[in-house]
Amino acid sequence: MADLKTTYMGIELANPVVVGACSLSKNVDSIRKLEDAGAGALVIKSLFEEQIQIERRNLDDELGQHDDMFAEAVSLFPAVEHGGPKEFIFWLKEARKAVKMPLIASLNAVETDTWVEWAKQLADTGVDGLELNFYSPPLDIAATAADIEEAELEVLSSVVEAVKLPVSVKLHPHYTSLMNVASRFTDAGAKALVLFNRLFEPDIDVEAEAQRIAPGLSRPGDTLAAVRWIALLAGRVETGLVGSGGIGSGRDAAKMILAGASAVQVVSTLYRHGMDGLGGIIGELGAWMDERGHADIASFRGKLAQERLSDPWHYTRGQYIKGILGFD
Repeated sequence: MADLKTTYMGIELANPVVVGACSLSKNVDSIRKLEDAGAGALVIKSLFEEQIQIERRNLDDELGQHDDMFAEAVSLFPAVEHGGPKEFIFWLKEARKAVKMPLIASLNAVETDTWVEWAKQLADTGVDGLELNFYSPPLDIAATAADIEEAELEVLSSVVEAVKLPVSVKLHPHYTSLMNVASRFTDAGAKALVLFNRLFEPDIDVEAEAQRIAPGLSRPGDTLAAVRWIALLAGRVETGLVGSGGIGSGRDAAKMILAGASAVQVVSTLYRHGMDGLGGIIGELGAWMDERGHADIASFRGKLAQERLSDPWHYTRGQYIKGILGFD
């Protein structure tokens, strides 16, 4: 039987199928079920600074809604402040106590000081690693791509220096020069790069002339962008590569690993098929490896990365060459 052990950010996993950050990790009972279903590791649902900001503002509004009605009301009650990330930190500690599988905390902050301070608090919960989720829409028209990338690199460097845990970065696909950014994140201390963050896009309902959110679940074929860039980065950056998006089967996982990934993140297939979907992916990957005589993950990881192929166009201009010259 094939050995599915692999490493993720330097952390040893029983298998390469990691549950990505999502609401399935919102309570301890579901986390236990994910462990029982065979998850190699779990990325805990992200701690968002913006969520804390909204909650703090709403609390202030509720506490102050009667201030102008009675002058005495201002001093009737003791000062109350929002606890910030304290509730999240407490719950994460409880989750750590409940399971043995590796847990990765996920963080999306706004201010550099918050990134560092909250990263230290997450590290103190006993988690095995930390994933930084950098995406936020660049709304400053004067900000250049270099400005945005430098700010993210500064955050990563500061967090790496502040915590003793391995740190990964979940990339979005919209960087101007992804190869350069991946290399610089690696140099700044990222122990793994996750490709790619699935972004929830806004949409418009033309019948109702109203805003709505586009469906957020990935679909078959959504693996292709990650496969391309993992295959291009494998061997060019000295860090772990993790595939994310569109992985619904063991063969999808095998595709990412053939490109050069050491692990994959899954979410959408669990919403569609329940937690039992984990066992299906893990079992199919193991059966696929047995059929082809792959004794372990290392025996085929990166087998189809660009650096090992004789065709220099496959992951770059291949589709255009085929279209122009009619290659079969």
